[in-house]
Amino acid sequence: MNRNEKTTEIAELQGKFDRSSSAVFLSFQGMSVATVTKLRDEFRKSGVEYKVVKNTLVKQALKDKSYGKALDKALTGMTGIAWSYEDPSAAAKVVTSFKDNEKLKVKAGVIDGNVLDAKAVEDSLAKMPGKNELRAMLLATLQAPAQQLLALLQAPAANLVFALDAKRRKDGGELDETSARGPRTHARASPQSRFKKFSN
Repeated sequence: MNRNEKTTEIAELQGKFDRSSSAVFLSFQGMSVATVTKLRDEFRKSGVEYKVVKNTLVKQALKDKSYGKALDKALTGMTGIAWSYEDPSAAAKVVTSFKDNEKLKVKAGVIDGNVLDAKAVEDSLAKMPGKNELRAMLLATLQAPAQQLLALLQAPAANLVFALDAKRRKDGGELDETSARGPRTHARASPQSRFKKFSN
């Protein structure tokens, strides 16, 4: 690879990291061609871009990123990178579905500029709600009382994801009152309603 080709490759790698919502770094040493082909197919079906890379070029592509140096330990040996663009958990979910294959190992992950170790990729990133799960939870949330929905809409986007996940875990019950941040408000009962309550 000559200098111009290296410059082009580095620019392409930078573009992938800039556009992606997350990236998972993998070691595939010892995997059969058939298994690697199946892995690539699963990535493609999930909207994930996968590429075998040269570690030195990745280091060059990430040299201006705040998290670049933190990935130096992961950029040794054979390295494949799976970039997720729409669903941050997509690549991690595909990888965990191949957990029976001991040859496929997670080296590290990146999401929102934060570096994750292998355990965090498998135990946290892979278990984040996917795009379809979030849609279903949002529809369920729309059926919640208006006051709870308003609290969710006023929360930061990250809080909304965790709030929706909390609602899903509650198995269809009302939204956990601690899920969305912000003060809890109560409508003040009218004198008539208070009278009716004590007269029953």
